[in-house]
Amino acid sequence: MENKFNINNLVRENVKTMKPYSSARDEFENFDTADMIFLDANENPFENGVNRYPDPQQVTVKSVLAQQNGVDKNQILLGNGSDEVLDLLFRAFCEPKKDNVITLPPTYGMYGVLANLNAIENREILLSEDFQPQLEVIMKAVDKNTKMIFLCSPNNPTGNSFSEESVQYLLDNFNGLVVIDEAYIDFSDKASWIQKINTYPNLIITQTLSKAYGLAGIRLGICYASAAIIGVLNKIKPPYNVNELTQQRALDRLANPIKIKEEINSIIEQREQLLKVLNEVNFVSKIYPTEANFILIKVDNANQRYDELIAKGIVIRNRTRQPLCENTLRLTIGTEEENKKLMAALKTLN
Repeated sequence: MENKFNINNLVRENVKTMKPYSSARDEFENFDTADMIFLDANENPFENGVNRYPDPQQVTVKSVLAQQNGVDKNQILLGNGSDEVLDLLFRAFCEPKKDNVITLPPTYGMYGVLANLNAIENREILLSEDFQPQLEVIMKAVDKNTKMIFLCSPNNPTGNSFSEESVQYLLDNFNGLVVIDEAYIDFSDKASWIQKINTYPNLIITQTLSKAYGLAGIRLGICYASAAIIGVLNKIKPPYNVNELTQQRALDRLANPIKIKEEINSIIEQREQLLKVLNEVNFVSKIYPTEANFILIKVDNANQRYDELIAKGIVIRNRTRQPLCENTLRLTIGTEEENKKLMAALKTLN
């Protein structure tokens, strides 16, 4: 199938014609603001660091991300967590009670939640037994109202990445948007798909500062896509969706890539240590390959083992109700001390 992707065929008609809200700070550009008096936004004039509205386009943060990832600022959208970015995609491209999206369970649950919230049909196509996309089944589920396919790679909760061939096939053959959620990409030895956004006009990448960057508390999600797609999302995003404190904390963290890399390496090292111990735990029947900061394991009785670890003061995630995940537990990689306690606890359970 030849990909005849055209962004204008996907945008909702009301979004095409709408005019975005113009905030006070959007109305002038390219001025030296150092000596300007701001009397335009009905703000409190007494300086305390946050008395002014934040930059609505987060230009400084985007500039750093653009430089670090080799893209242009106009190919980046920032959101109040990745969940806001994902919600904006539904609101920009999916007509309620008409369009549909495809998700690949077991996967991140918010895709389905947001589809339901926006009155969009969610066509769930299970992954294969080895947690890879079933391409023929996916393409058979596609119709003229299928707007997006969501790929979480590395996938949550399974931990594995999808094959490059599978992703490329969907990009080449699906005339809608292929959204790759790379929340865990920093823990993988696979390359990000960010460098392909100029090759594939239907490719959207979402990332986050919540995992490898250790900033879950500030809620900053990132979207990389063509300037055309970002332009559509900018039309509908709230004017001040990323607050000043979040922007400043993100800049502080992004300025220290060596520290971030050290923490990533520590997590990967601890992941390997935990994998060795799990191989010796008698109630663990399978350890799934992982390229994330967590490990999915199959056990004899997930509910029992979950409760036993809770009793020892250790909270993990029971994924046994997820498709293809019966009797599985998801273990996040903690600090060396936390992992030692987890490993010791696992060894005491019979």
